[in-house]
Amino acid sequence: MRWDNLATRPQDAALFDAATITTRTFDTPEFRGITFHEIHARTILNRIPDAAASRMPFRWTLAPYRGCSHACVYCFARTSHSYLDLDPGADFDSQIIVKTNAAELLRRQLASRTWRGEHIAMSTTVDCYQRAEGRYRLMPGIIAALRDHANPFSLLTKSTLILRDLPLLQQAAAVTDVQIALSVGSTDRELCRTLEPGTPAPHSRLQAVRRLAEHGISCSVVMAPVIPYLGDHPEQLRATVRDIAACGADSVTPVVLNLRPGAREWFMSWLTRHHPHLVPRYEQLYGDKAYAPTHYQEHITLQVTKLAQEHGLNTAPPQNSRSDASSPTDPVLTQDTLF
Repeated sequence: MRWDNLATRPQDAALFDAATITTRTFDTPEFRGITFHEIHARTILNRIPDAAASRMPFRWTLAPYRGCSHACVYCFARTSHSYLDLDPGADFDSQIIVKTNAAELLRRQLASRTWRGEHIAMSTTVDCYQRAEGRYRLMPGIIAALRDHANPFSLLTKSTLILRDLPLLQQAAAVTDVQIALSVGSTDRELCRTLEPGTPAPHSRLQAVRRLAEHGISCSVVMAPVIPYLGDHPEQLRATVRDIAACGADSVTPVVLNLRPGAREWFMSWLTRHHPHLVPRYEQLYGDKAYAPTHYQEHITLQVTKLAQEHGLNTAPPQNSRSDASSPTDPVLTQDTLF
């Protein structure tokens, strides 16, 4: 593998056991073109640096996978593959790192005398319920460990696969605080099909929200990302908020597209192919910044808030909509615990 050198560098010696790496491909339609690199991680909980943690409601994250077959063209986590000497574009979508011992490691860390039962956030970088999870089934063991230790956690996903683990989520919610959110930036099927080709259709995700709510699991929707000039028309926002409210979501949180290094190049390449007339407008809106201007973000938030109020839906302030700082869940901030 092109990132085998990570195993030999002294500063990376504690990341993973190089002798345990297994590379697999599966000749089935859902996995065709995807390579899985199975590793034995040496840690599974990632601590957010103190400076960043002060801006977030949690200090610990968990990621059983790196890379994501959702293939979202805007995904901010793409730059994490550069650290592995992999391409943040096509490799991010097709070279998936699987931490096969994730559940075992989590149980060990939760049982440690030094662990204080703090909230753990999942899918802050890549989706825990991406396509690979259908085969590797890491999440049932992870949720069971959190349930058994009554450890609070949150989980954000774009996948309906979360419904597979509904009984475990119910059991966990009976003993600790469980926060679930589905990500639906727009209910425009055609827009989502080109932006997020590996994800379930947006209305399928909203049906998952409904199912979770019907079974006593409160679920919010992160309206992310709102895509400037493609998904931000007032009628598009109205339709999306209306559908979110109709599915029984607890709240909606709008987050405008951000374009950090790695994601920016991949997204702009996509934009040039599909909507070349918008390239100058994006260059003007974003300039050399990762985030859209504050006035634009506030404009979108205000519209969504008013629409949510019309439909009796709560709103929550976006955590990552800033124009002047790196996100506390930037892969670069947690790369020391990749494996």
